[in-house]
Amino acid sequence: MRIFVAGAGGVIGRRLCPLLVEEGWTVVGTTRSPSRAETIRAMGVEPVVIDVFDRIGLLRVVKEARPDVVIHQLTDLPPALDPAQMAEARVRNARLRDVGTRNLVEAAVAAGAKRFIAQSIAFAYAPGPQPYDENSPLDVQRQDDAGLSARGVARLERHVLEAPLVGIVLRYGKLYGPGTGFDDPPPGGPLHVDAAAEAARLAVTRGERGTYNIVEWDGTVSSRKAARELGWRQAEDKE
Repeated sequence: MRIFVAGAGGVIGRRLCPLLVEEGWTVVGTTRSPSRAETIRAMGVEPVVIDVFDRIGLLRVVKEARPDVVIHQLTDLPPALDPAQMAEARVRNARLRDVGTRNLVEAAVAAGAKRFIAQSIAFAYAPGPQPYDENSPLDVQRQDDAGLSARGVARLERHVLEAPLVGIVLRYGKLYGPGTGFDDPPPGGPLHVDAAAEAARLAVTRGERGTYNIVEWDGTVSSRKAARELGWRQAEDKE
């Protein structure tokens, strides 16, 4: 069985790929940076240098990879979410979630993949009763940076869930841990990067089409669905 990981050189990709290789998957992983190719290869992953906005090139490399499963872990955010760079990064990231996801889903379908797993976020919910669950509305009407992000998330999720394959959206909490720039759990729905990678690993073989909150319990967001259907367990399961 073969897996194509878009964003293998990213924060979650670097924690996820070794888990997949250890399980015996043949993994092909992407990066935009040629300098990261050897780092990816050292994880036991076949590296591919490609930009997700290169639609034709992406169609070609995904078809050549012949994946059973495609995992989307792409983001375009500055290290440690540097506030000085976040305004521009949000615009780029919203475009990646929309256009980049559309291109990757198209490539996955064309290559015959049966399953598509995508990184989303669990902190784009509109203000309302907590804990938020997967049926809580996203804050797409908000007219600021948070609204821009929420609309990008909504487009990403629509591309994945409407595709003719098993589309699984993992709504991750606020990341902390190695490579994130944050050592301690942030308020409002934290998630250790290794727990994020573990959720993606589980989703390779578990879960039906749909969205799943992947968040450590602090009263903000409920991850009961992921516990029930993916078998994902939080660092501290207090819910």
